[in-house]
Amino acid sequence: MDTTAIIGLTSMIVAGLTIALGSIGPAFAEGRAVAEALRAIAQQPDESNTITRTLFVGMALIESTAIYCFLVSMILIFFNPFWNQISGGG
Repeated sequence: MDTTAIIGLTSMIVAGLTIALGSIGPAFAEGRAVAEALRAIAQQPDESNTITRTLFVGMALIESTAIYCFLVSMILIFFNPFWNQISGGG
């Protein structure tokens, strides 16, 4: 196996692990955030607008972690910085 194939294989494995492990945490966090928001709305229905607005901001912040993991995996697959090392460009 030459170095190009090794780097390609390693990039694919790491990209898959990045997506797999990087989406588990945000998925659990979003589920817990929704559950806690529903519990808070059930206890204080008058504050539902404030709770919902805060929930959506928190969900966007949580989802950004999964988006960053997706971005890292796409960089590893399509714009891998290690290709320049073996092609003599870096």
